[in-house]
This record gives sequence, structure tokens and C-alpha cells, in this order.
Amino acid sequence: MKITFMGAGSTVFAKNVLGDTLLTPALCECEIALYDIDRNRLDESFIVIDALNKKYNASKAKITKHLGVEQRKDALRGANFVVDAIQVGLYDPCTKIDFEIPKKYGLRQTIGDTLGIGGIFRGLRTIHVLKGFAKDMEEVCPDALFLNYTNPMAILSGYMQRYTGVKTVGLCHSVQVCSRGLLDSLGMKDVEIGSELIAGINHMGWLLEIRDKQGRDLYPEIKRLAR
Repeated sequence: MKITFMGAGSTVFAKNVLGDTLLTPALCECEIALYDIDRNRLDESFIVIDALNKKYNASKAKITKHLGVEQRKDALRGANFVVDAIQVGLYDPCTKIDFEIPKKYGLRQTIGDTLGIGGIFRGLRTIHVLKGFAKDMEEVCPDALFLNYTNPMAILSGYMQRYTGVKTVGLCHSVQVCSRGLLDSLGMKDVEIGSELIAGINHMGWLLEIRDKQGRDLYPEIKRLAR
């Protein structure tokens, strides 16, 4: 099995996703191809993932690194899964511009991870890059599943699903942290979550049920405190 990580220079994100991969018995002997366009950040991520592989996985996974567009096909060739975690244009200047231009015209724009003016800006500059990813994938790993973590989630996943032949799923870590964040913001930091039920589409998840370790429904208290 081969997993290609596009945007591996996102070191913390790569560490979390690929660290879980290395600790999963069904995946721990896979080949992991790290791809980025920034040599320094790619090298840093390689050091981190290689160290995790040695310390926690007895070096059972094969780790390779691939730099720049000229090595992109090699990174993707034969992949079963392609994880996408890129940011086109960097935070400075592009993400700052996503905030500043809407603000100039009196429009409140948050991070631009889903839609809004900033999200459209971010989507337009990122789609061009994903178009290149898709073209290469259709050639060298046509059956791979594209796991998109890049924002704006809905815009980019929709583009890949509608205009390319690449099988695409949009993913986000928000579901894993939303319940804890909700309780903490309401002063319920000492409450241990026992179970939760979340449903919906990505970036539009609905917390349907949440219970503590004793199985008690936490929603009545959440509603009381949130008024």
C-alpha cells in the first residue's frame, strides 16, 4: 500500500495524520511518499516522520521524499491514497489578503475555510494547483482515493468531484475537537465525554447526542449554559 502526502511541509499536520498511520497495524508497513515544493520544510517533515517510523514502528514503513512539480508524478505513482494538505500563496501575503479585502468593503470574513469572499479567493488560487494534481493522478494512480484536507473544503472537494475523474473525499479534524471545545467554552472543562453522535456534511456537522462517562445526557446543561 502506498500513501502520498501532498503538502508534507505542513509538518504538524503530517505528523498527526502519518503518525496515526504508522500506529495502525493494517497500514504500518505501507510506503509513504512525502511531497512539497519547499525543500527546507520537506526535509524537516521527512526527519520527523522518519523518526516516528523508527521509534514507534520499527522502521517497517518505507518513507520517501519528493521535491517540486518535476518530482510530483514519482510521488503519486502507484498511490492508493493521496492526502492533500496544501496552502497556496502562504499565510503572508495571500491569507492576509483574504481578510483585508473583504474588511475594506465592510464585510466580515473569518478564516475563509468554507466559503465567503475570502473562501472564493482561496478556492480560485488553489483549484489551479489541484487541477495539476488531478491530471497527474489520472495518469499514474487513477484508482487512488484523494483525501482532501485543504480549505476551502466545499469548493475544492466539489471541484475535484465535479470536474475531474479522481475519487475524492473531503475531510476535516473539526469533528474530533468540536465537542471538547464546546464544553470548555461553557465552563464544563471537568466533564469527561463518554460518547457523542455527530452527523452531517463536512464543515456542517451537527452534534446530535453527547453523553458523559456515566452515560448521562449533557445537552440539557449545555443548553442552560448557552442561553
